[in-house]
Amino acid sequence: MSETTIQELPEDCLAHVIAFTTPRNACHSSLASTMFHNSAKSDFVWDKFLPRDYCDIMSKLVSPMEFSSKKDLFFKLSTPLLIDGGSKTFAIDKVTNTKCYMLSARELSIAWASNPHCWSWKPLLQSRFSEGVELIMISWLEIYGKINTRMLTKNTNYGAYLVVKLANRAFGLDSLPSEVSLEVGDYKSTRKVYLRSGEYKEQELERDTMQNKINESRSRIHEVEERVLHMREDGWLEVELGEFYCDDKDEEVKMSLKEVEGVHLKGGLLVEGIELRPKQ
Repeated sequence: MSETTIQELPEDCLAHVIAFTTPRNACHSSLASTMFHNSAKSDFVWDKFLPRDYCDIMSKLVSPMEFSSKKDLFFKLSTPLLIDGGSKTFAIDKVTNTKCYMLSARELSIAWASNPHCWSWKPLLQSRFSEGVELIMISWLEIYGKINTRMLTKNTNYGAYLVVKLANRAFGLDSLPSEVSLEVGDYKSTRKVYLRSGEYKEQELERDTMQNKINESRSRIHEVEERVLHMREDGWLEVELGEFYCDDKDEEVKMSLKEVEGVHLKGGLLVEGIELRPKQ
């Protein structure tokens, strides 16, 4: 299409075309000309990029939000915001304009979490939530979370990630691999991971009896391949619990991490929550 023909198009017609692209393309197209700029910033375009239930989501915000346009609203919602009394965060992925959620530690089911000798609930440095939880000492580690697919963006491939930190006093967390799993409908995935940072250097294992058990376990688990925690941009660590495709069905996504085979004690794990975001 020639430039002359484009200039003859009504701005609302051009806005309809831009609305079929992506937020990134809309921003780039606004640089092409004044007409593109006016069309690309229109409320019609950015309303298409917002979730259909954005009004319901905004009603759940902990802090009310003011915005000057639908474009302004989109970019404000692209930063994680507290919802549901501060127990979750919501954000729009700016690249795919899909929904992202994080469930706080309070939204998770954690074995023995109400026992102050096992877990300590407190504010965690750099956390988006008012409190998280630190593992004091326990032998049975099990963290479980769930979310309904109706909260997510349909026809999207999602990943679920447990977001944690390791305290300086952390111990026993990687003596044996933990099992992570994700289940939705008839689909279920499981795999093994070690709760250690990718920058972790091997340390001496505790005792000869534990060493023998670890060696036997690792010889049986060939698929582990040193899957470990990875650093996030926000300074936290994360481990992928699994991925799934969110279709049109209304189903519950069940996610978990557990290490229940070892009898040794472990501690020093700080849990912020579980994040669900689109796989890039």
